Parts: sequence; C-alpha cells; structure tokens
Amino acid sequence: MNPKNIAIRDLDYDLPFEKIATKPLSKRDESKLLVYKNGKLTDDIFINAHHHLPKKTFIVFNNTKVVHARILFKTETGAFIELFCLEPYASKSEITSAMLKNESVEWLCLVGNLKKWKTTHLTLTQNGITISAEKISKIDNHVAVKLSWEPKELSFAEILNKTGILPIPPYFKRETEKIDLERYQTLYASIEGSVAAPTAGLHFTNSVFDKLKSIDANINYVTLHVGAGTFMPVKSNTLENHVMHSEWMEVDVSLIKKLQSESFIVAVGTTSLRTLETLYWMGIKCTFYNPKSINDLEVMQWDPYELEGALSYQDSLNNLVSWMHSHNLSRLVCRTSLLIAPPYQLKIVKAIFTNFHQPQSTLLALVSAIVGENWKKIYNHALNNSYRFLSYGDSSLLFKSE
Repeated sequence: MNPKNIAIRDLDYDLPFEKIATKPLSKRDESKLLVYKNGKLTDDIFINAHHHLPKKTFIVFNNTKVVHARILFKTETGAFIELFCLEPYASKSEITSAMLKNESVEWLCLVGNLKKWKTTHLTLTQNGITISAEKISKIDNHVAVKLSWEPKELSFAEILNKTGILPIPPYFKRETEKIDLERYQTLYASIEGSVAAPTAGLHFTNSVFDKLKSIDANINYVTLHVGAGTFMPVKSNTLENHVMHSEWMEVDVSLIKKLQSESFIVAVGTTSLRTLETLYWMGIKCTFYNPKSINDLEVMQWDPYELEGALSYQDSLNNLVSWMHSHNLSRLVCRTSLLIAPPYQLKIVKAIFTNFHQPQSTLLALVSAIVGENWKKIYNHALNNSYRFLSYGDSSLLFKSE
C-alpha cells in the first residue's frame, strides 16, 4: 500500500458533538484509559496506567509549553483584529530562541478581520506594556507581521503571556476561560513555543509519576512545538494532496544515546512519537545521504516511503550521534514534517499514550499505522462506552501491532 493512495473516507467515523470534551475533568488522572494490546481491549482509569506497562519502561514526554498566542487589537474605528502568532517569519529561525528575543520580532500570523486593518500600525496597551504590530507581507493565508514592544527588555514570550490569550481548540466552540490557563497545559511544560497543547500529557499528575517510579520507569523529555496545523483536517480525497504541517523539534544528544540501549520505548502523545521516529530517518540520512548541515536532516512527509536504506534503530541513532559529534552539535534543533500513515512500521516506539482524535485527520492515520484496521474497533468501543473525545477527552494506551 502506498500511503498517498489512502482515501480520507477510510479515516472517517461519526463523532457527535456531545462526545467531545469541551471542559476538563475535575482531576486530570481520573480520566478513562482504554488499553489496546494484542487485539484485546481493557477499560481502566488513568491513575492505573503503570499497571499496563512493563518494568523499566522508557517513557518520552513532550515538554513544550503553550503560549498566549492570540493578541486582540482594536482599530481607531472600534473594529477588533486578532493576531494568532504561529512561528517566526524567517524560515530558519527556530521558535525557542525567537521566543527569548527582546524589543521586536517578525512573526507569521493568522489575522482575523484582516480587511479592517487599514492603518500601517496597530497598537495595544495592556498590563504596563505597549505592543505595536506592522504588516510586512501576505503569504497565502498568513501575514508576516513585525511586533515591537515596550519595555524592550521583556522577552517575546513574556509579552505574549502578559498581553495575549491562550489559544484553545476551535472545536470547543467557546472562548478561553480561567480553567484553561491551568488545565490546557501539562504539569511539566517548560519550553515555550506551542500554540496547542500536547494533550496526551494532560492526564499526568504527580501521583501518576509516583506510580511510574514503582515500575522503575525511565522518564525523558523531547520538545516539539505544536503548530495550528495539528487541527487541520485532510481536505483532499487522498493523502497524496495533503501538505503535512512542519513543526520545530529539539532533542539532546544525551537522549539519543540513551535510546540506543532501550528495548521498550513509550511515547506520550503523537508529537513525542513523531519526534522519536524522525530521529530514525535522520540517522538514515546521515548513513546514506551525506547531509552537509542540520537543514539537510529535515524529514519531509514522504521521506519514510521514498528513502533508500534500512538499519536497526540502534545503528541509525548511533550514526546520527556520530554525525552530530562531527558537526559539534549537542542538541538537534530542526523541523520535521513526518507523516505517519499505513503501511508505516514504527522503528523506535513500541506503544503510545494518546487521546481520541478527529475524523479525517493525519493523527487518525498515525493511529491506523500503529494498530491497523483495529482503530475502528477501538474507536467504536470508546464511542459506545462513554469515553470523552479530543483534547480534554480520555486517554488510550495503544501497543504496536506485531
């Protein structure tokens, strides 16, 4: 099977609005947990997640932090214009360092009510901060904007968090509320840059981490800054004409070294999984394609289905580490556009914690790659047993089908 030929209708199911969790549960770890392993489904609650993992499981979390990326300006005529700040305008400018910039940045934005933006500058004064927005250029459906502010010594991340609004998924069909400031963020979020939460991690509490210690789980972190593209449904009839969104990822060489000696690796969320699987294909490029710079390592959406060469994941990661050493890199900071869909076979990850995803989405294609056609059985079970869907919904633990 060629993933380009996958019909989006094959990734469809009926999701009534009342099945979508638009508010979080009172306690994170009381969400339901649906475990799929060897064709068998087990119902549980998340606080018991450790019971379903082997001893010394190597678990990888995404520690990105959602920023208050929506800025609401008001024109002199009283019209509201919203800037949804997505990522740095310069294509090679990565998010983490750009978030730390002072005085001004150039950012790619989605602009609401763009036709009402008649003046050169928009200005907002709030919480002792004055921020100014200037249009640079229009790029497809986006606008490049120069944002400048006073006091200049504040970082852009600080500016956003003092003047902006935390973005929540559009399918909530409501405005951001106080509860979202706490709950639409993982407990371990630390690296600012996402416009959406890595929601599989929302269920983890200090109690869950304590229980993971009881099985000697090895806790590790990568960073992938989640972009707005994560909410984009596939609008083409097949995957071939869908352009997979590109996102910034960061991984320390120390983690890549540790991965080589682990036999059971679990990803918390699709973002962690895509990051880990991207490392394998970077190793393939280092082995067979002689990359000159880190930009040559970027994994494009069809690379896994078109690159020549095969290695064990240990050899691939070892070659990636050697390449990093030869280029004096202790940390990978680069983009990935990896699209995981059938017949993709996971190279590094053995199981994933993940929520229940939207119909006709690349996230559902990823689930299908892990469990095959059994995704329909899993989702039907969830729908028929009062599971809550999407970002604030319940969780699943899916083991790779052998």
